[in-house]
Amino acid sequence: MEQLEITSEQSFKTHNDLPLARIKRIMKSDEDVRMISARARAEAPVLFAKACELFILELTLRSWCYSEQSKRTLQKEDISAAIHKTENFDFLVDSVGRSAPPPPPQP
Repeated sequence: MEQLEITSEQSFKTHNDLPLARIKRIMKSDEDVRMISARARAEAPVLFAKACELFILELTLRSWCYSEQSKRTLQKEDISAAIHKTENFDFLVDSVGRSAPPPPPQP
């Protein structure tokens, strides 16, 4: 995994893997977010983007742990298994539903 060395507040704010404009648009659609003060409103999208990156990283790593070792691509079943077996992801269980049992191995 690539390590990003954060040397200043500015480098933290400018390194984003997710588009800030889209995050701002999503945040504006929520009434509660509009109540945030102007100063916090400027910093909130950066923090939200970082939180999303960390969430995606955690879900991906846990899904990879449940994938077959020979596979190079994560499957929906791997993500579903990670969600069902990780207590922190319980809020996503209804979103993914129950995964079908894996197919029997072929001889």
